[in-house]
Amino acid sequence: MLVADNIRVTDPVVALAIERFDPEPIRKIVRQCEEAGADALDLNPGPLTKAPEKKMTFLVETVQEISDLPVFVDTANPTAMEAGLVANRKRAIINAFTPEPKKIQTILPLAKKYDVDIVGYLLYPDSHVPPDASERLAMALELSQAAQSAGIDKNRLIVDPIIVPITWQDGPFQAMEILTVIRELPNLLGYPVRTIAALSNLTSVQGPAKTKRLLEKTYLPMLAASGLTMTMLNVLRKDVMETAAMCKAISGGGIFCWESFT
Repeated sequence: MLVADNIRVTDPVVALAIERFDPEPIRKIVRQCEEAGADALDLNPGPLTKAPEKKMTFLVETVQEISDLPVFVDTANPTAMEAGLVANRKRAIINAFTPEPKKIQTILPLAKKYDVDIVGYLLYPDSHVPPDASERLAMALELSQAAQSAGIDKNRLIVDPIIVPITWQDGPFQAMEILTVIRELPNLLGYPVRTIAALSNLTSVQGPAKTKRLLEKTYLPMLAASGLTMTMLNVLRKDVMETAAMCKAISGGGIFCWESFT
């Protein structure tokens, strides 16, 4: 599943549209994402410290007025999160919770209340990134136990191992550890747990655009070959989406057809 991360508050166009409750810029991006081949849309309006319920409701309703794609309701504000789930009229996914006690108490129960899938981040409670695969897998066990303790069906959980920027001192090492986590999670948890990874995180730093695109096109097949279920990415990058389409064609288990790519 290719999840568009194009509707985010870090885009000034999106931020201004939310602030002004102006639906047209949002609709334009949604149409572009659908045309580019998105399978779902991540809606990230940020923490929403002012009028969180009104703004999240506006965002979800604006998107669902013109699109049937699933939406990831992506905010750390539990009040805004619940408003988005109340406004939802189609398929929604919570993005996301961590082992932080506050999030386990406020965000995790929303998955059960509204009977939706939920993404769990493999982060420490202080939001720091685990140093290697073994620590991430330990966090996966903790997240799974927390979800089941909250009465959430295990199949509702989607695990995000957290891709970090490649320019971190241990960035290449971390990138390879992510592949190990994706491969090992089903064995560790005892069922085919779904996974998601934000490809855009890998290149979320200053650098040459051409090299950043090449890096994404190189890492995406590695993620797919490791068994990744979903990726969040900028779907308006045509060359990266072409690579994603080929990954889907090879890993999807269907019959390959040349005509699908001409």
